Amino acid sequence: MSKTDRIKLEQVISGALKGLTGEHAGTYYPLTDMKEEDRKQLVEDHFLFKNDDPVLRDAGGYRDWPVGRGIFHNNSKTFLVWVCEEDHMRIISMQQGGDLASVYKRLIEGINAIGKSMKFAHSDKYGYITCCPSNLGTSMRASVLLKIPKLSSQPKKLDEICAKYMLQARGLYGEHTESPDGTYDISNKRRLGLTELQAAHEMAEGVAKMIEIEKGL
Repeated sequence: MSKTDRIKLEQVISGALKGLTGEHAGTYYPLTDMKEEDRKQLVEDHFLFKNDDPVLRDAGGYRDWPVGRGIFHNNSKTFLVWVCEEDHMRIISMQQGGDLASVYKRLIEGINAIGKSMKFAHSDKYGYITCCPSNLGTSMRASVLLKIPKLSSQPKKLDEICAKYMLQARGLYGEHTESPDGTYDISNKRRLGLTELQAAHEMAEGVAKMIEIEKGL
C-alpha cells in the first residue's frame, strides 16, 4: 500500500467511525497528531499498538510510519478501532472483569454499525480477508489477561494445555513479548472453520480449565 493509499483509507475509515452512536460513539486520533507522552500512555495501558514487531517490519507493515494510522475509542475506552496497524482495521471490545457476554455484544453491535457505512472484504471460501493467514475465517481473537504464575514456571505443561484446548498464550504486550509475574494474554487459536460465537466459547471454556489447573498446582 502506498502512502497516498493509506491516507485515503484512513479518511474513509475515520469518516465511517464518526457516524457511530450510543456507547460506540467516540473520537478518532491520528498518530501523526498525537503527543508522544499520550502515545506512550495508551501503549502502557494496552490500548494502542506499537511499531516494534520485527516480522511486521520485515513485511513492510511500518512503511511511512506513522502516516495514515491512528486509534478510535469511545469515552470509556471499551470500544476501539485500530487503523492501519497490521490490517486496515482492527475492531476491539474490551473491559475489566469477566463479563464476556457484554464484551461480545458490544463488539458485534459495533461491527454491524460500522458495516452500514463500509463493506468488509470477505470470501465465501476463506471468510474475512486479513493480512495474516492465521486470521482468515472469522478473523476474531477473543482473549483475556490471565495471571498464572504456577503454570508460567512450567512452560511445557502450559504448552500442552494450550494445545489440548486450542488456546494461544501471548506475552502481556502481545506476540514476542514477556509475561511478567506470569501474566499472559490467552486467546482462541482457531479462526477458521467455526463461527464467531464458537470461537468465543472455545476460549472461555479453555481459560476456565486453565484456571482450574493453575489452582490445583
